[in-house]
Amino acid sequence: MVEVYSQLEGFPNPSEQPNYYKMLANIGELTTKPETQLLVAVSAEDKIAGAVVYFSDMQYYGSGGTATKEQNASGFRLLAVDSPTRGQGIGKLLVLDCIQKAIDNKHSQVIIHSTKAMQTAWKMYENLGFKRSEDLDFMQGELAVFGFRLSL
Repeated sequence: MVEVYSQLEGFPNPSEQPNYYKMLANIGELTTKPETQLLVAVSAEDKIAGAVVYFSDMQYYGSGGTATKEQNASGFRLLAVDSPTRGQGIGKLLVLDCIQKAIDNKHSQVIIHSTKAMQTAWKMYENLGFKRSEDLDFMQGELAVFGFRLSL
């Protein structure tokens, strides 16, 4: 995840957001929170192709803004797809798995966040039915973070 996020044009680098990158480097620690799962896509060559963190209880979502107060909602964060495997639908499969988990949990919505540096993912989210939700926006330092909702 550190490699993927640090290569995004326009995204803060590790020296600008050291705590964020520390969290990315230790992503598995998020799964110590209740109802939180790290979903990993593995290639046929046994290499990690992508990953995302799914939250079935928004109080553990860990973002700024109001998202952690959302009720009857699931969320996911930190979607990353390894450069050599981009364009193969891995990110979409991970997102669809998160949506299915939300449906299985009988939640009425899925909450996510994105930044301007993540335009490829942003378009995918919109194509899957996510709508911009300005009430979820927040600033992470000097980085604008934009909220999205998918009604189920």
